Amino acid sequence: MIAGFGFRSGATVDSLRDALHRAGGQGLTHLATAEDKAQSPVFQTLGETMGLPVVGIAPDLLQAQGTATTSNPSLEARGTGSVAEAAALAAAGPGAELIRTRVVSGDRMATCALAEGKQR
Repeated sequence: MIAGFGFRSGATVDSLRDALHRAGGQGLTHLATAEDKAQSPVFQTLGETMGLPVVGIAPDLLQAQGTATTSNPSLEARGTGSVAEAAALAAAGPGAELIRTRVVSGDRMATCALAEGKQR
């Protein structure tokens, strides 16, 4: 299972953890987000502390994913209805299924969605 994330530049590791907790993510194999965000210190720290690899998804792959929900700011900035959903689906590979649509952290700084698919 892949946890996909979208997050604002001011998000903290706690923001990401809260979004993941709200999504109910367990049994994860990877964490995914937009390619440019994957190298951010907070995302790298989350991956390190959870012992999970971090996957950055290229913009064209994010835009190619159909999402169940739509955030207008995400659509305008990234060309996808949900970075979290698109990242999870793209990282899970062809035929992936969205298990949990995006949920928002309590501080509204991060979103998380879960997808299952073939192993990477």
